[in-house]
Amino acid sequence: MKRAFVVGYPISHSRSPLIHSFWLREAGIEGSYERLAVEPAAFPDFINTLKQQGFVGGNVTVPHKEEAFRLAFVDDPVARDLHAVNTLWLEGDTLKGANTDVVGFLANLDQEAPGWDGRLGRAVVLGAGGASRAVLYGLLQRGAGEILLANRTFERAQALATHFGPKVKPMAWEEAGAVLPGTDILVNTTSLGMKGQPPLELDLAGLPETALVTDIVYVPLETPLLAKARSLGLRTVDGLGMLLHQAVPGFERWFGVRPVVSQELRALVLADIEVK
Repeated sequence: MKRAFVVGYPISHSRSPLIHSFWLREAGIEGSYERLAVEPAAFPDFINTLKQQGFVGGNVTVPHKEEAFRLAFVDDPVARDLHAVNTLWLEGDTLKGANTDVVGFLANLDQEAPGWDGRLGRAVVLGAGGASRAVLYGLLQRGAGEILLANRTFERAQALATHFGPKVKPMAWEEAGAVLPGTDILVNTTSLGMKGQPPLELDLAGLPETALVTDIVYVPLETPLLAKARSLGLRTVDGLGMLLHQAVPGFERWFGVRPVVSQELRALVLADIEVK
């Protein structure tokens, strides 16, 4: 029986076991997917003994993605650019790593808002943390003309802009509202609006009626930002699909079957979110 995992610290919040267990049942595969809490100090030993523990690979989440990048053999250009790995697998005795966050972000938009990148001039991205790096990479990959990056700590936005090149321009958090006119897509990568966090306070009135608003937060499914955008008649995409789609490549590598992000899976995860 093939064994896979998700590792982080803490990890009790992860819904990855729910997703992968659903796919295992759907495909009729004898396998398991486990949730493992590993402290940062113990992470290298855990990773270096995967084969002895009987694992074929797994997912990596906060705070281990950068360390996983250092420990694995990485030929994935996305992971190399982001310096972060969220998917691991064994090829013989070699531990390989990749980053599927960009795939998850783009596939979610492609599925929920087909043609969203047909006219992609200006994008506005809120937040300059780890998730922001994947979003910036994906938007540039799809041909964004310019990306305005707002963060409460301007220096972090500046550092990311330097990394990604001249199409990414840093700006102060307070300037975000003023640049919304002419914006084609607005992306929130911060935790603002997440359950237990303050709402994201931003006046969306300046957005064109053709703009798309998306939030990587998925608890609650409709954040205050998305609710405000929907009330203005704007297209919105929630963050749940990013979680589901980023899981696809790993499952295929570990278990040999490419799963589908279906409405049944989405409903299953939504029900779990609502219960908790």
